[in-house]
Amino acid sequence: MLEDIVTQPGEIAENSFVVNVRTPYISDMDSIRRKPREYDYLNWDKKLTLEFTGINPSVYGLKIKPQNDITTMFLAGNSTVVDQEYEPYASWGQMITRYFDQNVVVANYAESGESLSSFKSAGRLKKILSEMNSGDYLFIEFGHNDQKQSGEGVGPWTSFTDLLKEFIEETRNIGGNPVLVTPMHRRVFDENGGVVATHDDYPDAMRVVAKTENVPLIDLNLMSKSVYEAWGSNESKKAFVHYPAGTFPGQQNDLRDNTHFNNYGAWIMALCIIKGMRESTPLLAQFLAADAPMIDTNAPFPYSNWTMPHSFRTTAEKPDGN
Repeated sequence: MLEDIVTQPGEIAENSFVVNVRTPYISDMDSIRRKPREYDYLNWDKKLTLEFTGINPSVYGLKIKPQNDITTMFLAGNSTVVDQEYEPYASWGQMITRYFDQNVVVANYAESGESLSSFKSAGRLKKILSEMNSGDYLFIEFGHNDQKQSGEGVGPWTSFTDLLKEFIEETRNIGGNPVLVTPMHRRVFDENGGVVATHDDYPDAMRVVAKTENVPLIDLNLMSKSVYEAWGSNESKKAFVHYPAGTFPGQQNDLRDNTHFNNYGAWIMALCIIKGMRESTPLLAQFLAADAPMIDTNAPFPYSNWTMPHSFRTTAEKPDGN
C-alpha cells in the first residue's frame, strides 16, 4: 500500500491509503463456499492486518476510519490474480492496490485454482454482485484452469464464452463496468526464444467476447509475451517462483514454478494492467496515483531495480492451479 517511506531522526511522516476489508458472508444464510485452505486466510478473519517491513520499520500511530463514498475495483480470477497469502508467491491483483489514489479501492475476490464456472458455483460472483454499486468495476481474468475442463459443451467457444457473457450481463444489470483481461502466458519458451502459447483458444475467445459485447479489454496475454521475450528464458526466472532449496524457512526442495510470480513479476504484470487501463478504461485510470509507472513491455524495468522486502509469512506449498 505504501513504499519507501523514509524519515530522519525525530521526523514523523503522515501517509494514508484505502483498503477493502471483506468477509465471505453474502447474507445471514449464505456465504462463499471456501476451500479448506482459505479458512486460515487473513482476508477472511474479520480483522485488518497491517505488516510493516524494511529496515527498522517504526510506526508512531494509526488512525482507521470508514470510507464509503468510493469506487470499487472488484477482481475475479485465479492464482495469478488472488491476494497470495505467503511469500514467495504474489499476483498483480495485490500489487495494483499501491497505484490508486484514495478515490478507488481494490476488492480482490480471486482465488487460486478457480475457473469461471467454479468461481460462480462457489458464490464468489454472487458475493461481488451483492457488494457492487453503480459505477464500480469488475475485472475478469480466467483461462489457466478453464482450459483443463472437459466434457460435452465445455470449451472456449461454448461454456467459457457463455459464462463471460453472463458475468458481463450481471455486472451491467447493477450499473457496473465489466473489463476483460486475457490470461498472461506461462513461462514456456521455444528453441528460438519465443514464448509458446499454452492457453488454447481461451485468450481469443475473450477478445471476441470483448468485441461483440463492447467491453473494454486488457490484453495481458499479448503484453506478457512481449515482456517475457524481452527478458529471455534465463532472466525471466527472476520474475517467477524459482528459488533454490533453503531460500525460505522450511523449504527443503528447489522451487521451479513457471506459472506463479514472485513480487517482482507480479509488479511487472500490475504495470501491464495499468498500461491497459490507461488505454481502455480512462475513467478509472484517472484515479491512478501520480507516480504510477509507465511500462514499456519491450523493455520492462529490470530486476536489479527491484527493492521490496519479503514478508515474514512464507510457504513452500504451491497454490492451486497452474
